[in-house]
Amino acid sequence: MIEWHVLTGEYPPQPGGVSDYTRQVARGLAQAGDAVTIWAPPAAGRDVPDAGITVHRLPDRFGSRSLRRLGRELDGRRPAQLLVQYVPHAFGWRAANLPFCGWLRSRRHDRLWVMFHEVAFPFERGNGAPRHALAAVNRLMAGLVGRSAERVFISIPGWRAQLRGLVRRDARVEWLPVPSSIDVLNDPPGRRSVRRLYAGDRPLIGHFGTYGASIESAVSCALVEIFPRSEAQALLLGRGSDAAARAFGERFPQFKGRVHGTGTLSDADLSRHIAACDLMLQPYPDGISSRRTSAMAVLRHGRPIVTTRGRLTEPLWEQSGAVALVDIGDPVALARAAGALLDDEPRRGQLSSLGPAIYDAQFDLRHTIAALRIDSAAG
Repeated sequence: MIEWHVLTGEYPPQPGGVSDYTRQVARGLAQAGDAVTIWAPPAAGRDVPDAGITVHRLPDRFGSRSLRRLGRELDGRRPAQLLVQYVPHAFGWRAANLPFCGWLRSRRHDRLWVMFHEVAFPFERGNGAPRHALAAVNRLMAGLVGRSAERVFISIPGWRAQLRGLVRRDARVEWLPVPSSIDVLNDPPGRRSVRRLYAGDRPLIGHFGTYGASIESAVSCALVEIFPRSEAQALLLGRGSDAAARAFGERFPQFKGRVHGTGTLSDADLSRHIAACDLMLQPYPDGISSRRTSAMAVLRHGRPIVTTRGRLTEPLWEQSGAVALVDIGDPVALARAAGALLDDEPRRGQLSSLGPAIYDAQFDLRHTIAALRIDSAAG
């Protein structure tokens, strides 16, 4: 049995992709027979109990009081197996928590493993001095953590370049894809009920996300291109989807009533709603990648995906043929690809079969748990 201490900036009931991921991994490790202790910031609401998992809420977001408590607790367990779910902005201090990163570096008697969900705010032309300063501090943080880590994991291969020079020479950098947190619910009556409610016998185009400005704009522009040529209805899923649907209706009154938003749903209802869609529009400003949990959920459910290729898109998406790809920044191409797929039932069927197969082979949680436990046992 391995005793894990997982440090994370969010954990249920706190919302967020890292929160969901951390709980998945904790559950998987516990089900494999390990003991898991979660260290997370304060949260509103009660922690949901899981067998084999202990949740400790820290007094602040990895500030001085939290670091003192962590030190006291971990000093009695040396060497402790630490697994840090790293996102620079997750640990407070306006994404500049250098003391926390320095504290991790001081834990030389512990086994420190780090999962980089993100590495650092990027240096980009046009950014002002404050953003360049943040990018510099983030790189310093990543270097403090990366050079202290015995094992380094990344959510997408694209982070390898950002970590160059920021990890120990003998550290192995391993791609650990982020699985979907939404289980597939086999409920044909529930799926049919959703279709009747939102589309009847018309095509139903879905989108699952959190409605950041760039993605919401890409989806809206694509729907404006699709609607004059199709009777399709659109179903927006995820936190903020109800507001996004209202905003679409106000901006494009000629299509009012054709875009529906559900707001936040339970995992079971979300599964039913994804399954009800004929295809999903999933554009991403940096391209589809394995860190996009919304895409993972759709892929797992076997729904055809029309998405974008970009700088973070792994080769497997092109090579597998599991999704329909267009270039980023081209909503007309996105709309045309969706329209062509709506008219091509055999192709939709092919994508519906390929998606779950690729998900199972590449992204299923069992691969993450096996990698963590084999490496830990070997260490």
